[in-house]
Parts: sequence; structure tokens; C-alpha cells
Amino acid sequence: MGSPSSAGPCFDNFLIPRAEIIGCGNLSETCRHPAEPHDTAFQGSPAQASGWLPAGGYIGSVVLLPLCRSSPFSTPPIMLRLSVVLGLLASSAFAQDLGVPTSWREFSNSRPLSQRITIAQTAINQITPQLNSATGEFNGLTYWQSGNVWSVMANQDHSAGTTVNEASVINNLNLVWGRWSNYDQFGYNDDAMWWATAAIYAYRAYGNSQMLSHAEQTWNHVTKYVVTAADAAAGKNPNKPSVAIQSTCNGKTMAGAVFWQPAATSNAINSITTGLYTALSGFLYEYTGNSTYLSAAELSATWIQQHQLNANDLVLDTTNADCSTSPSSWLFTYNSGKYIEALSVLYGVTGNDSWNTLMVNILNAAVKTTAWQGSNGVITEGASPSSDNDDVGFKAILIRGLHEAWERNPTYTALTTLIHSYGDVQYNALLELAATGSTYSSSWLGPPQAFTSWGQLAALDVMTANIDTN
Repeated sequence: MGSPSSAGPCFDNFLIPRAEIIGCGNLSETCRHPAEPHDTAFQGSPAQASGWLPAGGYIGSVVLLPLCRSSPFSTPPIMLRLSVVLGLLASSAFAQDLGVPTSWREFSNSRPLSQRITIAQTAINQITPQLNSATGEFNGLTYWQSGNVWSVMANQDHSAGTTVNEASVINNLNLVWGRWSNYDQFGYNDDAMWWATAAIYAYRAYGNSQMLSHAEQTWNHVTKYVVTAADAAAGKNPNKPSVAIQSTCNGKTMAGAVFWQPAATSNAINSITTGLYTALSGFLYEYTGNSTYLSAAELSATWIQQHQLNANDLVLDTTNADCSTSPSSWLFTYNSGKYIEALSVLYGVTGNDSWNTLMVNILNAAVKTTAWQGSNGVITEGASPSSDNDDVGFKAILIRGLHEAWERNPTYTALTTLIHSYGDVQYNALLELAATGSTYSSSWLGPPQAFTSWGQLAALDVMTANIDTN
């Protein structure tokens, strides 16, 4: 036993799952284990309770905490949990380190669910006046970014269990569908699939059959520009007869790659287009049971795995049909984020642990890389207070991917705790450093600024994801 404390006798270095420590709203508050709310307490700061203890340690999903009894029982009240703890220890022995870095800024918050729902919906309400009712798009945003506003509005209702946004989402996704064949306004497959993805989220949230149909028809359109095994062998796609396709790049087949543009002469292939196709295919398999979608999802997921991961498990941007690539420095949050989402869906619909293992590796790398965040964990990519650019919208896609991973892994404590913590870092930064009322700067480290559509867009997924992940 440890030395006495104000709370009673201490049991030093008792193992307990970190995610199960609660009640750390401020530095002076005692943190209690929910299973033993009256009998055990950890005296310390929220950073110690929810992070790694410098004087203790961590092993996988378990942390070493000195637990102090607040009442004079003769045995540690959580002793009965020892078998659970040992099981967690054994299961994590061969797992990678999913620990939360102690350098991260504020990786917990105590806001109740009702408040989190209100914060997220209020943020949505700030951008809806920017809607152009004739186009279904939002002033100040690009076409693909506008599609992502509808995505987060549908996901807000899905997470909150509401239908607040339903009429607006359905009506405008139908409006844009009627304006542009297969949601393809500018001749880019990724643009079309951002909108088709909004439709599939709307189907998930509301069960509207029109939304499923829009997603399926867009998938049929884009599938014409997927490199099949036969295309790779022949070196040609029938819809791009003038584009030569290398059968293999670095010894791996090009089958599963998705062309960025339908244009007959474009040989561009990238991760975001292929990742969008993978995720859309997985969702369509989940909602229809048609195995054609599953085969497509797995083929494209494999292409990204074989061609687009760097040595640090970050998703690279481009490998064209001729095997030329983008610079290795082209690292963007949305490439990893969309692939995380796609792999999470694949795991959810197949139960194949290999997809989940791959996803966890990529997720862990994405939230700890220095490519788009500092040691405090706050994403710095796309900070553009004065003008919109594509990068502003990228980081929202990473947060959305983490949200999907969280939903598909409810019992994976180490993973869900990491997602929760990273999400709270962004959430707290937005609310404390970048907020002007309910509007947010695209620079999540601040300072606050007047409303911009792009700053608001970037924040919406953080607010909505936090309904669940917190």
C-alpha cells in the first residue's frame, strides 16, 4: 500500500483503463472511477487522469494510476476488476501504442450531451443563411465544400437523433441532383462523390430512398473510370482509350485505382477520389447487400494500401496511370481521413480484422504526425482567415473519418479514447481560441474573427462528431 493521503490510504500503481476515469472537469477536482464512485478516487489533474502519468506509465490501453480510497474499507474496492485489467494488459501486449501524448492541449471536456448537440446545431445555423436557394450551394464555398455542408447536417441529425435538418438536406440534394447529371458539375469524379456521399449520409439519417438512388447512380457513373483487373492487364480503360495505364507500379497492380476526371485524356489518379469510391462502395454494400459494391470497395482499398502509404502510414496524394507521383511532401488530412472512414466501413460490413488493423495504424499516424499539427495536437492545416481554399475543408474530413472509426469500434477502448481525446483537443481549441460567439475561424489556434463560410465549414464536423466521441 502507498502512503496516506487526504482521501485515505492509497494503492500505488494500480492498473485501470484510462477511458474509465471520469469527473475531471478542473484541476482541483477528484477523478473517480465510475464502477466505484464512492470508494476510489485519483487525486490529480485532468491531464494526469486522462493522459499518461509521468510518474506512472502506460501499457497499451491501460494506465498505471495511484488509486486512493475515500472510505476506510479493508481491501481495494476495485480488486474485483483485476481480471479485467489483466485481460486488457494481455490483449494490448502486441498492439501498437495508442496512447494520448501528454503534450496535447486539453484533451477532455465535461459538457453534457444536450449542450454538445446545441453547440453543433447552432454552428450549423450560422452557415445556413449563406445558402443560395437557386443552386443548393453556399456563398463563399466551392462546389465540393458545399456538398460537405449537407453531409454534416445529415450527420448531425444522425448523431443527435433528430430531424431538424431533414427537409433542407433532402430538398437541396434533390435540387442539385436535378441541376447536374450524377452530381458532376465540373467534370471531376471526386466532386460528384462528395455529393453522393452526402446523399448516402442522408439515407443513413432519414431512410429516404431518393438519396440511396442518387448515390447508386453516381457510383455507376464513376465506376466507368475505375481501373479493373482487365484494364490493368490491357493497359487501357475503354472510356479513356488514349490514356496508357501501366499494368503495375512498383510491382503492384493498378487495379482498383479511380481516375480523378472523366475527361478522355486525363491520366490523373489520386487517393481522395479512390478513397471516396471505396467508402461509397462500402456504404452501398451495407445498405443494399449487393456484393458488387463490396468487391469494388475491397479492390480500391487494396490499391491505396499498396500504392499510397508512406513509411509513416500517412496517405500520399497521387499515383497517376503512368506511375508518376506527387511529391512525398504532399500530405493532406483528407486523404488519411477519407481512407480511415472507408476502412472503418469495410471492417463494419465484413468483420475482417485486417481492415481494422490497417485503419488503426493509419489513424494513429494521422493524429500524431507533425505534418499538419504541432505538439499540442491542434490541426494547423488550412488556416486561411482572409480567403477560402481547398485546404480549409480538408481537416473536417479527417475528423469525420475518426468519427466513423469511433462508431465502428465501440469496445476498442484504447482506440475510442484516442479518438475522443484528439477530438476534444480540436473542440476545445475552437471554442476557446477561435470562436466569436457561435462562429469559428479557420485557424483553430485563433485568433477569433468575423464569420466566414469556410471557417464555419471547417468547424462543423468537429462540433457534430463531438456529440458522440466525447
